[in-house]
Amino acid sequence: MSKSVLIIATNHGTINNDKDRPTGVWLSEAAEPYQIFQGAGLKVDIASPKGGEVPIDPASLTNGRDDEKFNDVIRLLQNTQSLKDVVYEGYDAIFFAGGHGAMYDFPGNPEIQNITAFFKDDGRTIGAVCHGPAAFADLKTKDGSHLVDGVKITGFTNTEEQSMNLMEDMPFALQTKLESHGAGFVVGGEMESNVVKDRNFITGQNPASAADAAQAIVNQLT
Repeated sequence: MSKSVLIIATNHGTINNDKDRPTGVWLSEAAEPYQIFQGAGLKVDIASPKGGEVPIDPASLTNGRDDEKFNDVIRLLQNTQSLKDVVYEGYDAIFFAGGHGAMYDFPGNPEIQNITAFFKDDGRTIGAVCHGPAAFADLKTKDGSHLVDGVKITGFTNTEEQSMNLMEDMPFALQTKLESHGAGFVVGGEMESNVVKDRNFITGQNPASAADAAQAIVNQLT
């Protein structure tokens, strides 16, 4: 039987609930991994905390031929499964797509916490890119320790957030938060691909890392 991956994307579509500041998933961080997983013969599904539409950050759309190659994923993002309806035990890997929306609805989500803790305890692959590791914020496992304590990971760095002038708008600084939970946060070049693999965790730093992180997951599963 082929292996399967569940991509999890945000439902949150605004910065600080300001309708004039749209955000959401960063399209390539869901679409590139989806196509790489599918191309490798893996079964891929997309879910979100609430189900239904996943808003796409307009800044991640080029409105050109680059978007057209993601049309299949754009269509899927319009109607995703709700995490509470997903039988997550049937998947071999989970992958948290990024985008600033993830900073708002990934942390503290009970389904995300249950799924991720289960995957860690069971030794299954946990992937994330850019702001996707917001899913790990404040998340503890059964023994009461932080999920990422002692784990080498990466994600959108403080420097990258400051370069986008969005640090003050975020609920927390992702790098700082994960480091406070005991993660060994690995910083690569700004907006350059950086993928960190530590046991069953595979994380990418930024949009440039999405395809490489997905390929690393394929390599681990196959």
